[in-house]
Amino acid sequence: MFMDRSKFILGIGLAFALVFFSASLYAGSLKTATTDDRDTMYQVSTIDALMQGVFDGIQPVGDLKHHGDFGIGTFDALEGEMIVLDGIVYQAKADGNVYRTTDDLTTPLATVTYFDRDLAITTDTSMNFTTFSSTMEGRLPTRNMVYAVRIIGTFPVVKVRAIPAQEKPYSTLTEAAKSQKVYTYTNATGTVVGFYTPHFFTGLNVAGYHLHFLSDDLRTGGHVLDLTVPAHMTVEYDITPEFDMLLPTSGPFTDVDLSQNLSEELAKVEK
Repeated sequence: MFMDRSKFILGIGLAFALVFFSASLYAGSLKTATTDDRDTMYQVSTIDALMQGVFDGIQPVGDLKHHGDFGIGTFDALEGEMIVLDGIVYQAKADGNVYRTTDDLTTPLATVTYFDRDLAITTDTSMNFTTFSSTMEGRLPTRNMVYAVRIIGTFPVVKVRAIPAQEKPYSTLTEAAKSQKVYTYTNATGTVVGFYTPHFFTGLNVAGYHLHFLSDDLRTGGHVLDLTVPAHMTVEYDITPEFDMLLPTSGPFTDVDLSQNLSEELAKVEK
């Protein structure tokens, strides 16, 4: 009887050990899958929701970093511009300064991925943002793909903006942008961070090039309104064929009318 009871206890112990070991393997495989899923553009909410005043943050920055080390976005109440570079999240505020964020800060709209360069294109001539957008779009292997975009160097001119925190009840993004602060920097050395998304992403994201800037000294940055990209500068692309989106399950997003075409209004806000 004593031997039977010992075997029973040993068997229970082995069973629990196997369950724990299996659960550990499963959790490890989930973590690895998330970390290694490097060709996915992960997005929080939609640009059209932001256009209509859905400014409440829905995902903490700490969680966002599990989906990418590179990207752009904004913050709760539309306070400033987000730049994610090398796994660090920065906030370019309307006061003209850049701050490193805490993980509990939330975002109502953000787009991130893990940046791995797949393609590099060298500019032929000096271009402003409008010319750069049309010229470099034409040099892409296909316009029907998402690309993460990175440009490192010194830019003769960079014009950026940041919008201060908005107060409830929120207005539209068009109205909020009227309070934006605009800064122009010359011979600015830093990194342009952003994405090119195809035109069929209209309503979900900014179709075409959507870029933010962060200076090397981490003091200045923001949403790019205009910039001069000099000749012989390397533009790096990460081809990103997969897409994952987080949508709010409660709050203003669930009632907002997303059937409208807001592309013209968005174009005015972006430039």
